[in-house]
Amino acid sequence: MGRIIALANQKGGVGKTTTAINLAASLAALEKKVLIVDADPQANATSGVGIDTKQVRVTIYDCLIDGINPREAVMPCNIDNLSVITSNIDLVGAEIEMLERPEREKTLKKVLAGISSEYDYILIDCSPSLGLLTVNALTAADSVIIPVQCEYFALEGLGKLLNTIKIIQTNLNPVLEIEGFLLTMYDSRLRLANQVVEEVTRHFQQMVFNTIIQRNVKLSEAPSYGQPAILYDAESRGTVNYLNLARELLERVEARQKN
Repeated sequence: MGRIIALANQKGGVGKTTTAINLAASLAALEKKVLIVDADPQANATSGVGIDTKQVRVTIYDCLIDGINPREAVMPCNIDNLSVITSNIDLVGAEIEMLERPEREKTLKKVLAGISSEYDYILIDCSPSLGLLTVNALTAADSVIIPVQCEYFALEGLGKLLNTIKIIQTNLNPVLEIEGFLLTMYDSRLRLANQVVEEVTRHFQQMVFNTIIQRNVKLSEAPSYGQPAILYDAESRGTVNYLNLARELLERVEARQKN
């Protein structure tokens, strides 16, 4: 069975989609078979791997609402071993349409159950909210990566997210683990950024990834070319950071499996 990892934080602009795209591409480069599930109506993970949302015929919306086989929604990316289930603006209506359904929180889990064995890793890019789509992602996932930007309001709202995770662990998905907190947008020249790193590390200790994602122009530019950083500039600092994160994640997962 593939490991399903949600990337969640109800704050926008913390690096969820950047991490979903570039961690997935790095895992694929390390010869893992990877699927990105774009569960955000903004569809930035879809466009970020070079897919035009207007050309897409079947999306995650169709799988969730109409029960379409997810294999019909899987599209290959321009990196070997990497595919994506796309999103588009239709997904905005999915939360309302799912409200009346029995076991509505488990809809995505059921969608992914049929294909998870075909991948080593499935990364779910969540929307910046704690709505029903994010609850679905956390219910479907084995673990969650929480990106935290190295800026002033970094810890604000984390309590609410952790509380949501606790509720899901209690009621919907007892095996859900926190894979780790990922510090993003780090600028070593800023005293504030260093203070945030210290504070988050003090707060969450071993749960924080050793790899820190630094601010990097290439990381910001790559999505506008529809490419992960590893294709856009293989030697950029952002590419190196995400390759290091992929290796650290693999080590964590392997260590856990041994125990």
